[in-house]
Amino acid sequence: MNNYELMYIIPSQSTDEEKEAQIALVNSMIEKDGGKIESVERIGNRKLAYEIQKKREGFYVLVNFTADEKVPNRLASLLSITNGILRYIIVAK
Repeated sequence: MNNYELMYIIPSQSTDEEKEAQIALVNSMIEKDGGKIESVERIGNRKLAYEIQKKREGFYVLVNFTADEKVPNRLASLLSITNGILRYIIVAK
C-alpha cells in the first residue's frame, strides 16, 4: 500500500449539497478499489490560474489516501469522465 494525495476542483457555482455529493462519490471510488481514505480537506473556493470550461473559480478538495499502485490509474480514468470535476491531480507521497 502506497500513500497518495489527490486534489480536485469542483465548480464553485455548485450548491453545498452537490459539492458534498461529489466528494462522497470520489471517496466511494477510492474505497471501492480497496483504498483507505486518511483525510479529506475542503480547502474552499479559490480563483483559478486560468479559465477552465468558462469558469474562473473552483472549490478545491484535498484527499490523502493509501492504496495499491493500480488504484491511481483507475481513479484517474474515472475522474476524467466524471461530470462536475474540472481538474484533478494524483501524486504519490
